[in-house]
Amino acid sequence: MLISQLAERTGLRPSTLRFYEKIGLLPAARSTHGYRLYGEDAVERLAFIATAKQLGLPLEEIADLLKIRDDGDCVDVKTELRSRLDTRIEEAQQHITGLGAFIATLRTVVGRLDGLPSRTGPCDPACDAVTSVEPGPPEEDEDAATADEDTPRWRSSPVACSLASSSLGERAKRWHVALSGSTPEAIDDGLRLTVPIDRAATLTELAVAEQQCCPFYDFRIQLDGPSMHLEVRSPEQGATILAELFTPTP
Repeated sequence: MLISQLAERTGLRPSTLRFYEKIGLLPAARSTHGYRLYGEDAVERLAFIATAKQLGLPLEEIADLLKIRDDGDCVDVKTELRSRLDTRIEEAQQHITGLGAFIATLRTVVGRLDGLPSRTGPCDPACDAVTSVEPGPPEEDEDAATADEDTPRWRSSPVACSLASSSLGERAKRWHVALSGSTPEAIDDGLRLTVPIDRAATLTELAVAEQQCCPFYDFRIQLDGPSMHLEVRSPEQGATILAELFTPTP
C-alpha cells in the first residue's frame, strides 16, 4: 500500500510515517517510480509503536525493541519490554513520592503566609512574604515527632482531599472508566484490581494526580503479561472513601 493508504488505515499523518522511516522505526520498500510501499505488517508494527508510546517508552527504546522483535524470538521481546516497564514503574513511584513532598512544602508555605501580619504600607523584614517565607518540611506536632520513622507516609497523612469539590465527580468518573470490567479483591488496608495492560499509562497518570490531592493513598503497580495489577491502600479512616472511589461501577 502507498503511504497515503497506510496513513488512512492507521490515522497517522504521512509526515509522521516519513519521520518513523527516517529514524529506523518503519522501513519502506520503493516502487519503480520511487513511491514508498508498505505491506500489511506495517499496520501491526505501527500498533506496536503506538502501544509502546502509551506506556511511556521513548522512540529510542522503541527502536531497540523493534530490532529485537525483527531479529529475535518473541520471548526476547517480552523479557526486554518487562525490564523497561519495570524501570518506568519505579520512576513513576519516585515521581509520586516527589509530588507528595512538594505538596507538603506548598502547604507549609501557605500556612506561613497565613500567619504573616496583614498591614498597609511597604513590606519590611517582619512581614515580607517573599523573603521571610522559606519552604521547608511541614512542622510536626509532638505526637508526629515521636512517631516511628519507618511508618509509611500514607499511614500518617490526614484523610483529607484538597481537590476542589467541582472536580471530584470528574476524577471519580475517570477512575471508574479506567477500572471498568475489573473485579476488586480485598487486601490488607485496601483493594487489588486487575485490568488490561494497555491501561497502565492512564492508571499511572491517575495515581500521580490522586496523590497530589490525597496523600493518604498508597498505590502499587505490578505488570503481569497482558494484565496490570493495581493495589491501593489507605489508613482505616479512609476505607469508605477508598471503596467508593476504586470500586468499578456495574
